Amino acid sequence: MKTLPQKQKKTKKNAYRIRNWHDYNESLVKRGSLTLWLDKEASESWLACRGKEEKKEGRPFIYSDTAIEIILTVGSVYHLPLRALEGFLKSIASLFEKARSIRIPDYSTCSRRSKDLVIQIRTKKIKEDEDIHVVADSTGVKVFGEGEWKVRQHGYSKRRTWKKIHIAINEKGEIIATEVTGNDTHDAKMVTPLFNQVKERIASFGGDGAYDKGNVYEACLARGIPLILIPPQKNAKIWYHGNSKDSPHPRDENLRAIRMMGRKQWKKQSGYHTRSRIETTMFRLKTILGPTVQSRVWENQITELKLKCKILNKMFYLGMPESYPVA
Repeated sequence: MKTLPQKQKKTKKNAYRIRNWHDYNESLVKRGSLTLWLDKEASESWLACRGKEEKKEGRPFIYSDTAIEIILTVGSVYHLPLRALEGFLKSIASLFEKARSIRIPDYSTCSRRSKDLVIQIRTKKIKEDEDIHVVADSTGVKVFGEGEWKVRQHGYSKRRTWKKIHIAINEKGEIIATEVTGNDTHDAKMVTPLFNQVKERIASFGGDGAYDKGNVYEACLARGIPLILIPPQKNAKIWYHGNSKDSPHPRDENLRAIRMMGRKQWKKQSGYHTRSRIETTMFRLKTILGPTVQSRVWENQITELKLKCKILNKMFYLGMPESYPVA
């Protein structure tokens, strides 16, 4: 007689409540505000001013990089294509006397200038003597292709194209590094480029099983990271046995701990579950700013995705929920 498989018991998730609901609610309201204002520094640097000592070929820029970045930021927040963005800003500038003197560049200028635009995603000053905990992951963003309904009904076509954005955050949830690659680039190859963007001392690094590669551990050890929280694969084996003269490898120590207490208990005791913050960041990025990119040129796509990360950091400092577990 065949025995029926026993149903696995579902673990009950902890319930959480938000401590600062009033402030967080106000920050959500501010995200949709149409109030646009320019500080004195931004308005004074709206037009580009090249000195005579700068010998650069070609026609000088009319608009500064600050102006182009501000315009593209408005377009990303309100999901406007470049032509609609030009009309949107010109109509707003015509409503106010102080804004009528500000010239709005056309859509072709914004598209051309965004190729070489350098985006600094960090919105606060960096304290290099500070220790931070870094968590990294990647997600796909769609360039063009069908929607979910069409794929479920008829399958996807060959023209479905994706890009990959690699993101690293600190323990607070702020995005501190990002890279954009094709969809065929493995996550493990982008750890070193992400580390190069972090100036602070890294106290720990966390990632999912995709980062269980030798080059990732080499990058972490070269950076002097004392705690590496990457779950080894289920069929993993010890790299350096106990009779080796070298010091114990961090991956081997994690693997021994998993064999002793179990994978689930190791994740709980080691603090691996803080990696869920990066999943929340990916969800916020796609929900608030969209899961696709509008640009069709590779350089513009990089600028667009990095600008979205900077926008997400600004929204992060407007206010985030402070949750606590309910007993």
